[in-house]
Amino acid sequence: MLPLLAEVNRLVYAPLLLVAVSLVYAGTRHEDLRSILRHAGSFGAWTVAFMVGVAALIEAMAFFQ
Repeated sequence: MLPLLAEVNRLVYAPLLLVAVSLVYAGTRHEDLRSILRHAGSFGAWTVAFMVGVAALIEAMAFFQ
């Protein structure tokens, strides 16, 4: 029997990774906490939009194949 953590889907960690990367990226450009959070939110939204766009393109290509 597999351990419980081995059965967890890897996509569960994607939001945590996105938050961490967004905060670090914004933290390297700003010093004020409000600016960091605003930039991290914007960066995270753009990243999610890009990933959704790429996934939609891949699905469309698979559909029309």
